[in-house]
Amino acid sequence: MTIAAAPTDRGAEPASSPLPRLAVTRLTVTDFRCYRRATLQCDHRPVVLSGPNGAGKTNLLEAVSFLAPGRGLRRAALREVTRTGAALQAVWAVAAHLETPGGPVSIGTGLDPDGAANGSGRRLVRIDGTPAESQTDLGHHVGLVWLTPQMDRLFIEGAAGRRRFLDRLVYGFHPGHAAALNAYEQAMRERSRLLREGRGDPHWLSALEDQMAGHAVAIAAARRDVVARLRAAHAVPERQAAATAFPRADLALEGTVETWLTDGPALTVEDRLRALWADSRRLDAVTGGAADGPHKTDLAVAYGAKGIPAAAGSTGEQKALLIGLVLANARLMAAERGAPPLLLLDEVAAHLDRDRRAALFEEILGLRAQAWMTGTDAALFEALDDRARWFGVRDAEVMERP
Repeated sequence: MTIAAAPTDRGAEPASSPLPRLAVTRLTVTDFRCYRRATLQCDHRPVVLSGPNGAGKTNLLEAVSFLAPGRGLRRAALREVTRTGAALQAVWAVAAHLETPGGPVSIGTGLDPDGAANGSGRRLVRIDGTPAESQTDLGHHVGLVWLTPQMDRLFIEGAAGRRRFLDRLVYGFHPGHAAALNAYEQAMRERSRLLREGRGDPHWLSALEDQMAGHAVAIAAARRDVVARLRAAHAVPERQAAATAFPRADLALEGTVETWLTDGPALTVEDRLRALWADSRRLDAVTGGAADGPHKTDLAVAYGAKGIPAAAGSTGEQKALLIGLVLANARLMAAERGAPPLLLLDEVAAHLDRDRRAALFEEILGLRAQAWMTGTDAALFEALDDRARWFGVRDAEVMERP
């Protein structure tokens, strides 16, 4: 179904107002999750999607998440995204028109039909109608961060989720970070396969470890850079309401490569990594992976005002710290890239009190960020009034709401 823009939009900002420079103005999904086809016309305002559980709200956020590099908001296998009950040859697709700091951009992405047929599950990307060399190209146009209910446990579960969260922030400042991560992991998997099969030719293993070392240093350097920027941005919030509602988080990286980069130059760190992996081949053949590297780094987060680990805070405090980090990242991107990232906030308001909801909305509006927010209760977003674009979602049907 198509949701058309109203002829006049009293909530839109006047032409003389400075508008945000990153926003989805049209989103179309085809054979995507529960949707046969749906189109939303938007403007630069935040987007509110309200409706019952299971209606398809989060599916629309997931569609937007595929406008950036990576596996999307749910980290689903690409074949799983195609609508259940779709035609045998059907594949999912997402198309969007965006306003960006560099001007209008059209992005199309979806499952490769040829890959779907043979089970390989490759994702295709087109930018302004031209095939992209890789998903990394998306990072040059779109910065994007999300929060989901599953991330409420980010500080108390394993390091992998915190690494993914950090890397998503890094993509906004280092678009090549995704490619470096993919190349590192691919080389590590190939090394693991050779070791497991007992076919580890020393020269070939050394070549793979050399590739891993170069990518590992690039990955760690990018993470260190963004954590340092976030510490500075988060320490002095620009808006007092946000500073009060969402407390400062102290950040640190816990990882061998990051520590070594503090102590010495990159080339020395690469040499140390190659020596480490050469010495651990026998153990890695049994355990898989590699003994150490950026795949084991953790993001340590503490509640600054209380001087305690984030994991020791209450559920509400952890949520506030997480939102504060996302807002600090958005402020930093707005200052350095000319526009804040797109924010995908799934059920973000459900467990915030009235004051924190108000502070969150004011921060989003003050940043001129386009936030896509979902909730079962539209009343939680009433403070936004006509400063947001409202849609109701029910049974995979999308309706514009006044």
